[in-house]
Amino acid sequence: MHQSPVSSHSHEITIRVRYQETDGQRRVHHGNYLTYFEMGRTEMLRARGYTYKAFEDAGLFMVVAEASCRYQAAAEYDDMLLLRTYVGKVTSASIRHTYELIRDSRIIATGETLVVCVDSEGKIKKLPDWLLSKT
Repeated sequence: MHQSPVSSHSHEITIRVRYQETDGQRRVHHGNYLTYFEMGRTEMLRARGYTYKAFEDAGLFMVVAEASCRYQAAAEYDDMLLLRTYVGKVTSASIRHTYELIRDSRIIATGETLVVCVDSEGKIKKLPDWLLSKT
């Protein structure tokens, strides 16, 4: 049985599966799970009082260096899903997130990403202090 990461830094959003996110069998195409994870990261940042747009306006970008997803059951068209996003390990220039995608109290997918802070030239940069204080 999967256990949630131990972290006081988590966020939840709900996602209704749209038709265009599905394949010919009305199941969510596997690539869309990573889009859901990005939504979780973005909304977690927004809930803490910041936007990714403001981050980019400061000349910084968060690039995905690693991504994984484990599928345990299919999500289908019109399902209402709960996505839990957790902050895992934070370094001076990166953040690891973990995810649980849930339908009807059952975890249907889990995932992990590592995002790295870079400047407009792709050089690794230190995360801003305002972000480190929020993670």
